[in-house]
Amino acid sequence: MENTNLVRGGLVALLNAQPDMTVGAALESADKALPTALETDPDVALIGTGLAGGDRFAVARALHDELPSCGILIMADRRRPGDLRRAVAAGVMGYLLIDTPPEDLADAVRCVAQGERVIDAELAFAALETVESPLTGRELDVLRLAAQGASSAEIANHLFLSVRTVRNHMSRIIGKIGARNRVDAIRIADDAGWL
Repeated sequence: MENTNLVRGGLVALLNAQPDMTVGAALESADKALPTALETDPDVALIGTGLAGGDRFAVARALHDELPSCGILIMADRRRPGDLRRAVAAGVMGYLLIDTPPEDLADAVRCVAQGERVIDAELAFAALETVESPLTGRELDVLRLAAQGASSAEIANHLFLSVRTVRNHMSRIIGKIGARNRVDAIRIADDAGWL
């Protein structure tokens, strides 16, 4: 938590030092993102890696849906090509790595504020080399819940399926992606950015 606070404080200081920028809010919790954005109406929402309590892509999608005038820029802590696809699908305009030089980050915020896309070049090329997910939407739903630690019964309850159907989905998932077991399937899908 201390490192996250340090990074957040550094980003706030960096952006507030720009003559054409003012940070309206610095949040540590995903559940505060949408209400705060609706209240402050920012030009850009910068979503970092330390946003507690939520999926940054879900936060981005909610911001995009409820506040389409706000450009969204995600700072990622790892190079996962599938994440870029998820970001674009969520309406994100910018996707950079956390090790982006400060001057490049400030320029990226300016570009996103003007409606331009900004994407880390290495990540863009890696995304072009990746394979689309072979899993159906329902299979991804099952695997996402499994990745959150849900049992077959809990997944069945959440998705209004039978436990047998959930187990069948899991068997197909494991077979499609060549996994050894459920845990390996989650790892493979997570590494590919499908989750």
